[in-house]
Amino acid sequence: MTRGTEASDIPGRFAGGEDAVGASDILSAIRAGIETMSESQRRVGRLILDDPDWAVKANVEDIAARAGVSAPTIVRFARAAGCEGLKDLKLKLAGALALGAPFLHRSVHVGETAADVVRNVTGSVTTVIAEWQRRLDPAELDRAAAAIKRARRIDCLGTGATSHFLAQDLQARLFRLGLTANAFSDAHFQLVAAATLTSADVLVAISFVGRMPALLRAVEVGRERGATVIVLTQTGTPLAELGHIVVPMDVPRDATMLVGTDAYVVQLIAIEVLMILVGLRQGPGLIARMNDLQHVLNTYGVDREDPSVLHAGWRQMLEHADSPPDTD
Repeated sequence: MTRGTEASDIPGRFAGGEDAVGASDILSAIRAGIETMSESQRRVGRLILDDPDWAVKANVEDIAARAGVSAPTIVRFARAAGCEGLKDLKLKLAGALALGAPFLHRSVHVGETAADVVRNVTGSVTTVIAEWQRRLDPAELDRAAAAIKRARRIDCLGTGATSHFLAQDLQARLFRLGLTANAFSDAHFQLVAAATLTSADVLVAISFVGRMPALLRAVEVGRERGATVIVLTQTGTPLAELGHIVVPMDVPRDATMLVGTDAYVVQLIAIEVLMILVGLRQGPGLIARMNDLQHVLNTYGVDREDPSVLHAGWRQMLEHADSPPDTD
């Protein structure tokens, strides 16, 4: 099928008319028919499948620009998908999202096999990561790394299950680099910590949603104290407005959770890249410190695959437990 193919040239339910698809079927229909479309229309289809929420709100020019195709291609795609035009396509997309389809994952549909689920979920994550990388300004991560490297103290704040874990993970990585870092998820501790920050410190706030009132209040206090505020969140959120440095987490919405797998993986990658940039700024001295740390861990049986080391450690503990207590 060529770029100029009309809807009437497309067989089956992608031709519209009696075979036009309903709102609940539109995403499945696009997925089923995407390989029969032209390359330019496939780009449109992938874009819509990867981010249906955005597609519902976008106009034809936005979709064409993001997909790298012409505006008429968008109209041809809509007809190929069994819709009368872009307006009808967007109405059916909105209906599908309102019905909760797909209800477990935006790339998974009822009736798919385990192989389909594995392929679709991993493919979704891969696509989202590539799109995030394309949009990301690496200079923002570099600015964040520079601020962290020179900070007297770094406080990592995260509220909620995912953000809390990410803040803890960031703190642990900073700690291993020899930097003074804390992680707080409790609203009271976040506020107290923020109140003790100075212009020599950095506050890192992690929240994909970017609207948690207690977190916003703590960030405001830290900013008032002069701390450099680094935020990992979606652009356009209240948290993004408070950041001196914003690392954007703009990924599609999950079907069932506020923070889905795609957002979680992208946040982990952002933290990984940030820590590497910080480490590179520390120079050769970091290598010596990391080697010393690894030596200690190897010696005492932590982070070792060899179970004999752990067994030896347990034997030493048991032997010590049988010995008489110190009288000093």
